Amino acid sequence: MSINGWDFDLVHSSIGFTVRHLVVSKVRGRFNKWTGSMRFDEEHPERSSVEIQIEAASVDTGEPQRDTHLRSPDFFDVEKFPQLTFRSTRVARKADGDFTVDGELSLHGVTRPVVLAVEYGGSLKDPWGKQRAGFTATTTVDRKDFGIRFNQVLDAGGVALGDHVSIAIDIEATRSVEAGASQPEAASL
Repeated sequence: MSINGWDFDLVHSSIGFTVRHLVVSKVRGRFNKWTGSMRFDEEHPERSSVEIQIEAASVDTGEPQRDTHLRSPDFFDVEKFPQLTFRSTRVARKADGDFTVDGELSLHGVTRPVVLAVEYGGSLKDPWGKQRAGFTATTTVDRKDFGIRFNQVLDAGGVALGDHVSIAIDIEATRSVEAGASQPEAASL
């Protein structure tokens, strides 16, 4: 079985995060500039791999003042650490047909192991003659594990920001349909 090349469909893909704010609510954000590569072999997932590079300065929560603070040394420190990266170390199929992806996340100058739970949306031939595949990957990390410790104690108790950050990656990938190919065997995002 050959490994076929795929491309990110950036219009239909995103990398986002959620963190608890003031104990009672959540703030969502995303990164607007990122790239990467992925090899996906549905029949032999152990042959698959993924790597993603994210421009830290592209953080976007919809609030410019907050985004400026997130780019500062209190959080991402984008001058010193301009990029976040994820590199897989192992891919395995779960009993339900989805996947787990073990890997290393590098953020704020610290690299830690993380596990992504990946929902495979399947693949199909689109109306423009390309094969499409969809994936949603999720994980939760403790920002303090990456040296991001800024917080503020509230007068009413608790702290301004939660330590746990939920990450959601939605990928739609495409490749040219080869003569006789009925299923995508690998992807390059």
